[in-house]
Amino acid sequence: MNLSTSKVPYEKPLMVKHVTGMMNKFGSNPAFVPLEEIDGVRVSSLVEQYGSPLFVFSEKTISAKVRELRDALALRYPKSRVAWSYKTNYLDAICRIHHNEGSWAEVVSEFEYDKAVRNGVPENRIIFNGPYKTGEALSKAFNGGAIVNLDNFDELAEAERSAANFPEPPSVGIRLNMSTSSTPHWSRFGFNLENGQALDVVKRILAGGKLQIKGLHCHLGTFIHATEAYGEVAAKMARFANLLRNDHGITVDYLDLGGGFASENTLHSQYLPGQQATPPLSRFVEEITDGLRELDFPSDSMPTLFLETGRALVDASGYLITTVVANKRLPDGQRSIIIDAGVSSLFTSFWYKHDVVPAQPTNGLPETAVIHGPLCMNIDVMRPALVFPPVDPGHKLIFKNVGAYNVTQWMQFITYRPAVVLVSPDSEHSIIRKRENLETVVEREEMAPWLSK
Repeated sequence: MNLSTSKVPYEKPLMVKHVTGMMNKFGSNPAFVPLEEIDGVRVSSLVEQYGSPLFVFSEKTISAKVRELRDALALRYPKSRVAWSYKTNYLDAICRIHHNEGSWAEVVSEFEYDKAVRNGVPENRIIFNGPYKTGEALSKAFNGGAIVNLDNFDELAEAERSAANFPEPPSVGIRLNMSTSSTPHWSRFGFNLENGQALDVVKRILAGGKLQIKGLHCHLGTFIHATEAYGEVAAKMARFANLLRNDHGITVDYLDLGGGFASENTLHSQYLPGQQATPPLSRFVEEITDGLRELDFPSDSMPTLFLETGRALVDASGYLITTVVANKRLPDGQRSIIIDAGVSSLFTSFWYKHDVVPAQPTNGLPETAVIHGPLCMNIDVMRPALVFPPVDPGHKLIFKNVGAYNVTQWMQFITYRPAVVLVSPDSEHSIIRKRENLETVVEREEMAPWLSK
């Protein structure tokens, strides 16, 4: 009997953990239900018409979220307004949906201010925040009747210089920062309430006589789950408003609680998935309005309540469609799925474990995988270890809840930035930002004359 002396190559066994039963502290097991349509439009049709990768936004979802917040406010504090945070997503079409729903504009730069005006927002419906406002920008805002919230003493001095050109003292608000029992203290922005700095700036404005105080503003932080923190802040702002009214004769017209509400995304540090950990918008509103019970104002002069939340109103509306270009096996045994979009397009992948779903039915045994982008950089990890079914080159993957910050913080790096498409409630779809190409990338460049000889 002849026996072969050649050895069979060793293959490392693939071990996949299977879990049955109820959800554990890490959340429920993933279900690989393909997402083949977005608001009635086939994903395959969108890619065929607009290419891959591709951002897609659902107008229906944006409108539903705005109405959810607006209705919660109307139930608890009717004298309220929602202002859309431009830095979260300032594409004109996205902003227009918010404005059509009655939202004002909240901006943090002169660029965003000009964009809001270009988009048809009356200047007296713009809230101008942020730590940097030039004298020219302040004059523009004062002239247009915008709400201007001051951040620091140097900005106050600049505002007073701009105010000298106006017959009547322009109105300003004061941005406050304060501690809470459940969130990190964002002390960089505004005037601190606890150490007396906020009261100092009030006295400074009154002594200067060039500006008049009309409101108080505070932005607590970002991606906040602790709704009780908003109740604390609202109560502190209410008590400060009472002090201004009773001791200094200043009756503020508005209290602005900013934004910072968490969306249903999942942070890398979270145990539970965002869909289970994130409170509903109504819970944030309940805490805020409970805190405002501290207001000692006549019922006919209660201040307007502003909220400027961005992420929680737009994240769920955004999708990123991508295409698988390759599979490979990493030294630790994990599978690497390489797709055609990287962290340069999906900036929030540094923060979130985005939900990723296939856009077509899949077969085969799911296993631990890492999803990488096409960039020649080790940091190009679109999704760290997740259990995922087998996919082949050409298959489509969809990243969900990507509506906030990606199309304002993305960058052109190695690859072109993708197109952005909007889908209407009636399943119409249209480009709202064109895909980049070589011409759009180099159009701002100029050749040094000695190099062109």
